[in-house]
Amino acid sequence: MKGKSPENAPSQGETIAAIATAIAPQQGSVGIVRLSGAEAVAIAHKLFHAPGKQPWESHRILYGHVRDPRTQQPVDEALLLLMLAPRSYTREDVVEFHCHGGLMAVQQVLQLCLSQGARLAEPGEFTLRAFLNGRLDLTQAEGVADLVAAQSGLAAKTALAGLQGKLTQPIRQLRSTCLNVLAEVEARIDFEDDLPPLDEKTVRSQLAAVLTEIERLLATAESGELLRTGLKVAIVGRPNVGKSSLLNAWSRCDRAIVTDLPGTTRDVVESQLVVGGIPIQVLDTAGIREASDPVEQMGIARSRQVAQSADLVLLTIDAAAGWTEADQQLYESVQETCLILVVNKVDLVAADAASQLLLPYNVPTVHTAAANQQGIDALEQAILSAIHADRLTTANLEFTVNQRQGAALTAARNALHQVQQTIENQLPLDFWTIDLRSAIAALGSITGDEITESMLDEIFSRFCIGK
Repeated sequence: MKGKSPENAPSQGETIAAIATAIAPQQGSVGIVRLSGAEAVAIAHKLFHAPGKQPWESHRILYGHVRDPRTQQPVDEALLLLMLAPRSYTREDVVEFHCHGGLMAVQQVLQLCLSQGARLAEPGEFTLRAFLNGRLDLTQAEGVADLVAAQSGLAAKTALAGLQGKLTQPIRQLRSTCLNVLAEVEARIDFEDDLPPLDEKTVRSQLAAVLTEIERLLATAESGELLRTGLKVAIVGRPNVGKSSLLNAWSRCDRAIVTDLPGTTRDVVESQLVVGGIPIQVLDTAGIREASDPVEQMGIARSRQVAQSADLVLLTIDAAAGWTEADQQLYESVQETCLILVVNKVDLVAADAASQLLLPYNVPTVHTAAANQQGIDALEQAILSAIHADRLTTANLEFTVNQRQGAALTAARNALHQVQQTIENQLPLDFWTIDLRSAIAALGSITGDEITESMLDEIFSRFCIGK
């Protein structure tokens, strides 16, 4: 699929339906069933009874009941929202039933829509139709998915910027510059005798400017990945060094049971936090020691697995006990990961004893008294510094590129470097066009100006159903 054309667009005769809100038993006050397509309004007329003389007009909300057309029995008291083409999310006729939340009401309404000829939507199919019908470009469509999945305010902000087209603008400008260069080169190939020689200095300058902008965009990729996927942090240490107290103090709730008995934590306890705009999954692990209890052994085995797979390990020690042989063994098992040493229970030692504690390794160190909520701010700052995420708070990111977009930008950069090398080697103009076209295609794949059907399938398969 190269660009968007009518034959690429979904059939207007095929109406799709899906639940557009999260559903859970006994939760959610409102559930929405969405339809899009030529038969959406007709299906709504069959299912929805609006008392009185309420006008069925676009962008109006009607009150009434959803009824089973076979029995005329009401299924739910609901609101109906009509959005007629092209003033809708998909640029098709769109109807939404705003039902009571929970499980049954929305499921029954969806089944009635399907019984009247609608088809259950594929993941992301509403947004795919919005893209194919020209309402969104591909960066905006991906911004929709990122906004839905955002786990922090900063992630939501950058996703919204993508949805608003702030990434589209620079990408299309870069592609336009490359197209202009290609046109100049091809004109000299086709009409060499009728045009003045190509201004090689200007071409070099234009390519250099494009490459500088590509590097600027690529510089946001690491931050974007961090905002989207978050960070997995494992609290590791010997039994009874205060790991569970640290988790509870950090999450500001009693997520883990805390006692004076070693080995209280038998399994991995999880908490979701946001630090400096970064979603963080904190995992409190069982104290690692030699144990005879089979249940504790299983917990310790899981702790070791979590520590090895974590992005960052908080190796926690007891300030009063100091650095022990068991701490040394733990350090050796996790030293290949990003590591912060947490000296806990500093409130139980003399004021200067913790700072004078001799540690055998030069690793970032934070002093805490988790039971008294002390040192948490310092711990968070140390984490942000360790992963260089502290720059996010000062970078004032407008948008970020995702993994797919970053790969395409890298391909464009490599192609343009090859063009520069071709110019440097004084090769014929025909050789210039090969890599220029590759760069243009890579940039076009970001916005969807040049895209294959398989790429679309891959992108939209990651969307939720109903979006």
